[in-house]
Amino acid sequence: MEQLTARQQNILGILVREYIATARPIGSDMIIQRHDLGVSSATIRNEFALLAEKGYLAQPHTSAGRVPTEKSYRYFVERLMEASELPVSERLLIRHQFHQISLDLDEWMKLAASVLARVAHSAALVAAPQARRVRFRHVHFVSISELTGLMILVLQDSSVHQQMMLFAQPVDQEQLTRLSNKINARFVNSGVEQVRVLAQDEPGPEQGSLESEITERILTLMDSYAAQQGRQIHRDGLTNILHQPEFVEIERTRHMVQVWERDSALETIFDNVRLANGVQVIIGNQDEMEGIRDCSMILSQYGLPGEANGVLGVLGPMRMTYARAIPAVRYVASLMSDLVHRLYGE
Repeated sequence: MEQLTARQQNILGILVREYIATARPIGSDMIIQRHDLGVSSATIRNEFALLAEKGYLAQPHTSAGRVPTEKSYRYFVERLMEASELPVSERLLIRHQFHQISLDLDEWMKLAASVLARVAHSAALVAAPQARRVRFRHVHFVSISELTGLMILVLQDSSVHQQMMLFAQPVDQEQLTRLSNKINARFVNSGVEQVRVLAQDEPGPEQGSLESEITERILTLMDSYAAQQGRQIHRDGLTNILHQPEFVEIERTRHMVQVWERDSALETIFDNVRLANGVQVIIGNQDEMEGIRDCSMILSQYGLPGEANGVLGVLGPMRMTYARAIPAVRYVASLMSDLVHRLYGE
């Protein structure tokens, strides 16, 4: 990306900010009226022409002003936009919202998508973290009758797995509680293979056969969950961008929505994001999906490196308020990382 003069950078930054705010082509007269640059309208038009030659500006119509190109948005984000954070009051409010709900990954994902959509005024998505291994958190048993009970298995990502059990001999709630306490103490925070190794230890005389049966069921549920393909993606706020002027054209909107709704299409984009650290800004068609060639995506990983990593972010037109969307994605990702650390951390 070639170097621009200080005046060209100033003019380009003003034009991008004004176009983001108005969605209307920007003329030299408007810049003169709103910004004291100490130059004439003719000078600004000349700089417009030079920026257009370099690929930073386009002119929709002969008599219209100029609009930013993909190249100018990238230059703006990389070189001209000042680093920013959400206001302290807003960060405190968001953190309070997260602390108001239980320590449940699914509920946090729904809230994260809702908060991002509202704060960035864009479409938001939150993909569940993919765990390197499935880990045991705790198991609970509920006695239904002397010969039947309900096993409730909770894994480290807060997913809950239930299974009915039939007992060969009468078992009461007190026995089940003692058994769950013993299993929880033995298997806590263990992965599938570790549970399998620990299960080879000689069970106590009190509940030997039942304990072995329960352990086998726990292993089966953990194996089945680990083998599941794909992951849940929460979406919110698509209507925030559908009324934007960029999406008046039905065919363009249809392609964008197709990408947005297909998990496989989003996973292709996530695969690239997982290779990088920090917030990633995808502007226009950077070898990504054809359906988002007129869009920008701001994405970030969250989670616990080496254990469980998810992706969250926002989608909107290239005319996005990057100075607000980028810190929003960064902050919500930090909150989600805190949760995953609490779920998966040793």
